[in-house]
Amino acid sequence: MMLKIVQAGEPVLRRRARDLTPEEMTSPGVRQLIALMRDTMRDAPGVGLAAPQVGVDVRLAVIEDRAEYQAGVPAEELAARERKPVDFHVLINPRLVVEDPTEVEFYEGCLSVSGFSALVRRARGVRVEAFDENGQALTVSARGWYARILQHEIDHLDGMLYIDRMEPRSFTTLENHRRHWAMRQVAEVRQALGLPERRG
Repeated sequence: MMLKIVQAGEPVLRRRARDLTPEEMTSPGVRQLIALMRDTMRDAPGVGLAAPQVGVDVRLAVIEDRAEYQAGVPAEELAARERKPVDFHVLINPRLVVEDPTEVEFYEGCLSVSGFSALVRRARGVRVEAFDENGQALTVSARGWYARILQHEIDHLDGMLYIDRMEPRSFTTLENHRRHWAMRQVAEVRQALGLPERRG
């Protein structure tokens, strides 16, 4: 069974989700939610899914960036994005700390803003302290694309969407992104859109 992914405008996407209690973390209900979120994320397909995106107001996210999602991406683009496969994992009650504040800008999309993409600046490196599906504490350090995914999903738990952080002039449909922008460097895109050159 796939869960319905709610879209921008649903109130649950704009509220700070509540922490799960230690008892809830390992409950049958939460285990079932995790399994359904995993299947829904893979079906979409996406690289992350937060509970508010399926209408559940709790601080829970699933993450997975499979090798097959990167198969058609040129090696130089993967290198520029610092993107590598990430195994499936669960984050409960995550707390994010920026470790490398260097801003990196790339196009980003969201399963809850279906059909669109925009340039978004994110910190290059982060650390996340959370609990896994067994209620065990874990710490994740990430750079590049993985760090971007973590920031994106934890934003969802705080009631934020990428459109709150995007470069507004870069907002595009996915079709037009493929046609006009996908194969261009960010600096080229900014120039074409009449945006100031970014320093650093």
